[in-house]
Amino acid sequence: MTAGRLHGRTALVTGAARGIGSAIARAFVAEGAYVFVTDVADAAGEAFAGSLRGRAAYLHLDVREEADWEAAMARVLAARGALHVVVNNAGITGFEDRVVPHDPEHASLDDWRHVHRTNLDGVFLGCRHAIRAMRASGSHGAIINVSSRSGLVGIPGAAAYASSKAAVRNHTKTVALYC
Repeated sequence: MTAGRLHGRTALVTGAARGIGSAIARAFVAEGAYVFVTDVADAAGEAFAGSLRGRAAYLHLDVREEADWEAAMARVLAARGALHVVVNNAGITGFEDRVVPHDPEHASLDDWRHVHRTNLDGVFLGCRHAIRAMRASGSHGAIINVSSRSGLVGIPGAAAYASSKAAVRNHTKTVALYC
């Protein structure tokens, strides 16, 4: 493998056991990065990380839990000495387990909070701990927060998802200005 644009860099990707997250992790490995594949789907995450030819490791990370972020960052820094890229990709629509109303009139507060806890609180915690880890190791890095076109246009039947993705867009701007 020739040295890619991310040669020698360490990345952490949330929600990376499948879908967009696994595609991001695979692309980073192809560019030379060492990737921490994180997810709550432990078996799938471990299998996927194992498929990346020794260029990745799996970490259990529930993005909603600050203690999980603290543990993940400690493991990354202990294993690699620095963190250069964090991709806050983990997200849910709210329809994963069952179809329930997600329109502005009928969505329950619990369902609203469930989506926001993953999609927005997870990004907040990811940014907070990525900034701290990057500063602690003296690395200059990048934080990438995955939003959606739904954060721009809204979805009447998925109000929590759309509002969470709009908030991710604005939070990303805030983090950029802060850093």
